[in-house]
Amino acid sequence: MADSSTRPAGAPPTIRDVAEMAGVATSTVSRALSNPGRVNRVTRERIEQAAAALNYVPSSQARGLSSGRTNAIALLVPDVTNPFYFDIIRGTQNQLKAAGYTQLLVDTEESAEMEADTLRKMQRTADGFILAASRLTDAQLAEAASAHAIVTINRSSSNAPTVMIDTPGAIVQAIDHLSSLGHSSICYVGGPASSWSNAKRWKTFEDESRERGLAISRVGPFAPKTTSGAAAADAVARTGATACIVFNDLLAIGMLQRLRERGIRVPEDMSIVGCDDIFGADFCNPPLTTIASPIEQAGRVAVSMLLTQLDPLHAATSRRLAVMPTHLTVRGSTGPAPK
Repeated sequence: MADSSTRPAGAPPTIRDVAEMAGVATSTVSRALSNPGRVNRVTRERIEQAAAALNYVPSSQARGLSSGRTNAIALLVPDVTNPFYFDIIRGTQNQLKAAGYTQLLVDTEESAEMEADTLRKMQRTADGFILAASRLTDAQLAEAASAHAIVTINRSSSNAPTVMIDTPGAIVQAIDHLSSLGHSSICYVGGPASSWSNAKRWKTFEDESRERGLAISRVGPFAPKTTSGAAAADAVARTGATACIVFNDLLAIGMLQRLRERGIRVPEDMSIVGCDDIFGADFCNPPLTTIASPIEQAGRVAVSMLLTQLDPLHAATSRRLAVMPTHLTVRGSTGPAPK
């Protein structure tokens, strides 16, 4: 690491400090932070980590004046109060800061119309957009991708690079887990009707459950909030299922509260699996079995894919798909099927 005694106390770190910490030339640091596609991945990540550790922010004024860019990236999320998005926000923020960009955060309130309107209004404010769990239709997303540099998270698209969190893969793990505990009747508790990932999870749930000869049911759609948990719990109770897989942890936590009020014991009478492993999922009563994934890393990868797309020398060869692994974290909300 650079010797801090070589610059005045309190002075901001320089590109030379980053270069010394990363063990590269200053010109390599400049390329990695301004045109990431021109530097190999291992070196680029080492430089980005050094820049983040030093809180180094490159001067973007000259670059912006010469290129016409704003050096700002907009991150659009459906609900900023949902803890699932906290790690995405942190991951994108840290990665953008290391590259000298400002993050603009927009809550689109689960509305495709607001999302599309935001893209139109911010086209001169941001150099590119990261859409987390986009609610846009395929046609809307295709139109947006033709006009802007876009990367999506958890929203498949043939028109924009995508970071996919492999929740369907962990849905299979959850089904096998519940089946191994003797559950033969399982319910899927659906999230928003406009959610692409909700449709994908249901399709996987339906196909894999039928292949295993399980009786299945579906309730919803429900807003992905704890306040929707009471209605969801009541709906599941009417199905006669002994276990359920829930769209997200917030909804599952709300269900736990309602089932306790009704005297339905978890997991003795009903097992519950959530999704996202948000902060607090392990503090529930009982602690929530849930699907976990590297959410913050998904945000970092999305930024890298977007910055490469913004580099005209490498936009055509930039990565189009990144898949983040998931796994089932088993806690106290699942147990043997009732006799």
